[in-house]
Formats: sequence, structure tokens, C-alpha cells
Amino acid sequence: MATNNKFYITTPIYYPSGQLQLGNTYTTVLADSLARFHRLKGEEVYFLTGSDEHGLKIELKAKENHQKPIEYLDEQIANFKKLWKLMDISYDQFIRTTNPDHEKLVQHIFSKLKEQGDIYKGIYQGWYSVSDEEYFTESQLAEVYRDESGQVIGGKAPSGHEVELVKEETYFFKMSKYADWLLNYYHEHPDFIQPTSRMNEMINNFIKPGLEDLAVTRTKVDWGVKVPDDPSHVIYVWIDALSNYITALGYDPNLTEQPELFSKFWPANLHLVGKEIVRFHTIYWPIMLHALNLPLPKEVFGHGWLIMKDGKMSKSKGNVIYPEPLIERYGLDAVRYYLLRMMPYGNDGVFTPEDFVTRINSDLANDLGNLLNRTVSMINLYNDGMIPAITDLNEEDCSLEDLAQTTIEEFDQAMQQTNLSDALEIVWRFIRRTNKYIDETSPWVLAKDPALKDKLNDVLAHLAAALRLIGLLLEPIMTQTPKKIFSELGIDHPGLLTEFSFKDLPNNAQVVQKPTPIFPRMKFDEEVEFVGKLVSKNMKVKGRAQMEEKKKAEQNIIDYDDFSKVKMIVAQVKSAEFLSGSKKLIKFIVDDGKNHERQILSGIRPWYPEPEVLVGKKLIIAANLAPRKMAGSISDGMILAGENSDGNVVVTTLPDILESGAEIS
Repeated sequence: MATNNKFYITTPIYYPSGQLQLGNTYTTVLADSLARFHRLKGEEVYFLTGSDEHGLKIELKAKENHQKPIEYLDEQIANFKKLWKLMDISYDQFIRTTNPDHEKLVQHIFSKLKEQGDIYKGIYQGWYSVSDEEYFTESQLAEVYRDESGQVIGGKAPSGHEVELVKEETYFFKMSKYADWLLNYYHEHPDFIQPTSRMNEMINNFIKPGLEDLAVTRTKVDWGVKVPDDPSHVIYVWIDALSNYITALGYDPNLTEQPELFSKFWPANLHLVGKEIVRFHTIYWPIMLHALNLPLPKEVFGHGWLIMKDGKMSKSKGNVIYPEPLIERYGLDAVRYYLLRMMPYGNDGVFTPEDFVTRINSDLANDLGNLLNRTVSMINLYNDGMIPAITDLNEEDCSLEDLAQTTIEEFDQAMQQTNLSDALEIVWRFIRRTNKYIDETSPWVLAKDPALKDKLNDVLAHLAAALRLIGLLLEPIMTQTPKKIFSELGIDHPGLLTEFSFKDLPNNAQVVQKPTPIFPRMKFDEEVEFVGKLVSKNMKVKGRAQMEEKKKAEQNIIDYDDFSKVKMIVAQVKSAEFLSGSKKLIKFIVDDGKNHERQILSGIRPWYPEPEVLVGKKLIIAANLAPRKMAGSISDGMILAGENSDGNVVVTTLPDILESGAEIS
């Protein structure tokens, strides 16, 4: 019978950074397979995924593309959804953090935490990575840059991204207040973080050294959820993003009686995350939930990465492979199978073209494909295409039936533990045993003796029953192959896994007359070369671009086409002042003639000790440069200036007769 259990599973919401490579898709494919597994057991499942759409990275990327942030995001999200459709992802909700309902609830959550004293205002000074949207203490940096006096002037985050020194007014979350509570919670709930090694990392690297209060707002970012009653502050993107797991269900801190969806599915059964963001989900998120007086998710599972021989897949390296060309050539199920089979429990998996092709040929074509093809062919040849009834007339039957029951139990246990690699190995053990069953019973020998017809039919029935079970077990992982198995056997879907009986085989079902190989065997060398070229192509594209940039930089020349791309216009200075925290930069607000005031930073402070003398002047600016971040602020353009023989810098000024916005050519 179907259970009344509820199962809520989530993936981290993805940052829209362009095309997702194969490794990026693992979390979502893993979540989809687990959601399908629990549905197969008759459980009511809610599967959430989505996109993380706020923060400085998005703001800069949109400006670089000359788009509004929401325009850039709409394009990215359309591509996400297209890929998830291609990969047959069966999510129940795709949440976007730019959704007005989500933004409103994030503000309510922030206000509640502030009102109860868990959030307070202060000054933050420390290291921040724009790429990671993350704050770091000096001791947490993977690499530190120092000047001649030994003063720290920069560094790299553990991810390898550059950090910058930030000093600004901010709101802080009192994380330190809950450090002891969190440590006790870990000890009382040893299964909360899986695998256990991830919990040890959190304790030893972050909690025992001293959990610091977390800066949870930015004043130098505009694209995000504004703090209620203090809109100069934008809520830290991770607080915004983590809240999606409850806002997606309609949680509202102002309601005493929560919506049905939230009451039904919270707390989540499982948060699936990559190992690089375990800290956010197992330190910040639990403390935030506890402060809101909400129960914690039952488990956070931090999986490893799918890496290449030379390390983690990275667009910056070019050593990436994308799922689309693999699916187009080998089919969706081959790609899903490989992803889930080759990622060991909690550890990294290594992608190689040789291993990918070997898995298709060995596991899918030889083991599974051959078993189905031989079975259907023998039922056609020896019993006119009709599946006989099970009678247990052969000595080997009980062994196969016992293993079938063991397979169901062990498969269920492995799936419950989020160990899909082992779950698939358990299924393949049964596939290999069923292939061996054919050799042991030798149907071709039984077919020669009419007196052994009943034994022959029993063998054929057991083969059909085994494939029926195999198709059912593979259904969460391979969304198309089970349908083909059932179709070739001429049987209906077996129903829920919890109600499955090996011997409950429909008698006299008509198999297809001509079985079609569901996984044709590939030419090994040819396919290895094809997959290898997919990776090499991406590396060459990246490498070629880097070489061209290096060559131009060394020669210090540009061609006319490049120069024509630079748009220089007249702009009038509205205000000019020193940029706080910088010894070189002046912050200009200029009128570019489009009823738009833009901010430009210029390193001319040493030559203009009184920058206000430039207010009202008309200058030349490069207007179509990609925005860049300098000393924690955005510079949207460049002011043209000249340097004389004495090394003095003078800003180029223009006569008043030229209007703001006029092009310089």
C-alpha cells in the first residue's frame, strides 16, 4: 500500500552565470532521482530548485552586457529551464529570488530577526570576494598579499577568487550567540550533516576557532532585497538565498498559522548541496532557523565534485564538458546513469572520455541491453512471443528470486542513504546474476527436448520477471529506459516499489517481435576521440582567447575596429569628492546627457587635492566600457586626462558650447 509519508527535497538555487557544465548538473540530477524514488514508494514529494538572482555579480554582469539585471536574468533562467527539460528534471517548483513574494518574505524575516535582537548595526571591515559573495577573515584566506612593510593588501579566497578590503556600515547577525547551541545540536543529531567528514570540517574549521558575527547587509550593492526602513542597505545574498527553502512553501513570520504547503512539508527531509557551500547550509542556515523558532531540515548532504584529470571543471581553465552534446549523441539515460554511477558517496568523481565510453559499452550495452535483447529474442523463438507463468521448476530459480528480494531491500537502503552509486551497483549485481542465470539454465539446450518445455518456459518467465524488476529499480535514475524495457516485454508499469512482487508477472503478455537494442555498442576509439574533442574544443577556445589577449597586451596596439568600439562623449561634472577608504580615487557623478547620472572613479586624487574645482566642468569620458569595481565601489566609465613631462596629470576639459552627451570623434 502507498504510504502517507511526505518528502521535501531541495537543491541549492543556482547562480545564473551562463551555460551549466556537466558537473554543475549533478546536484539537480541527484535530487531528481531521489524525488522519483520516493514517488515510486508512494510518498508525497515536493522537489524544489531555482535560481539565486541578487548580488553584485549579477549587477556587474548585466551592465557588462548593457542590460538591466532582470533582462539578463530572464535570458539565463530560460536557458536553465530548457536544460532541466532536456534532462527530464521533475521539479515541483522553480523559485526565483526576484519573485516579489519571496523578496517580501525575506524582508519580513529580516525584520523579525532585527526586532528580537539577533541583528544589529555596526561597521564591517574585512575581506570580501565578489565572485563568492562571501566575507572572510584574514585567517580564512587561502593566500595573502603583503606590501614591503608586511601589511596585508589583498589575497585569495579558498575558491581562488580575489578578495578586496571592504569597510562599510552593515547589519550583523549574532552568530556567535548560537555557537554553543549549534555544536550541541550537531552532537545530538549526528546524521544532520552527511557524510560525517563534512560535520568534522565545520566543527574544526569554523566553530571551534570561534564563530564570528556575520555581516548580513551591503551598502555598495543596489541589486538585491532592501532592508525595510533602511533601503540604503541590501540584504546579504546568502541570507536571501537560504530563505528560499521556506519562502517557496509560503512561510511568513507574521502568520501564527502557516500555509498548508509549509505545514505539510517543513522541515525538509533533505538539502542537497555541493561541498563548497556546506558551511552556509550547516552553520548560517541552522542558526537562522533556530532564531526563527523553526525546526531544522533533517539532513544536509554535501556531495563531492565531478572533476577532470587536471582538477575541478572550470570555465576559467576551459576543461569543461557540457551535457547537451553528450545527450544528443548518447541519449539522456546514458548521461544520467554515468553521472550517478561515477560519483562515489560524498567524494569526488573523475570524468574521462575512456571511462564514459567504457561504461556505456560495458554496463549499458553488454550487461543490460544484451539481457533484454536475449530475453525477448528467446521468448519469441521458444514460446511464440508469449511470456509464460512462473512455476519454479529449475534449481536456479530460488537463488534468483532470493537475490531479487535482497536487491530490493539493499537498493532501498542505499537510496535512503543518498548513495546512488552503490544503489546502481546493487542493480547491476542483479543484472549480472540474471545474465549468469541464462548460462546456468541454458535455454537453447532445454529447447531441444520437448519434455523440458515446462522448464524452458519457467526460465523465460524468470528472465521476464527479472527485467520487470530491473526496469522498476532503474526508473528513478534512467527516465526513458524502463519504458523501453516494459514496452519490449509487452507489459504495463509494475506499480509502486512497495507493492512489487517478483512472481506477480502478467501471463501471456506479448513481447515485441523484433527487439531493438536500447544501447547499441559503440566503437571505443571513435567515441573516446569524439568525447575528448568536446573537452579539447572548450580548452582551445579558452586558450586561444587568452593568447590573443596576451599578444595584444604585449604589442600594446589595437586595430581600427577596436578603436571604433570606444564611445567617447561629453559629460558634465555634477559632484566630485574623495572616495572614502582610498588614497588615489575621486568619485565623480556626471551628467551624460541622457537624464542619467553615472558614477565614475578616477585615480587623480594626488593632482586634485580640491576635487570640487572640477564641478560644472565638461569632460571627455569613455562611456561604453564594462563597469568595474574599484575599492568596493562601481565605476561606470573612464575620464580622459593627460600627463605632462613633469608627471602632472590634467583632466581634459571642453568648452561649455558642447552639450552633455555629444559624441567625440
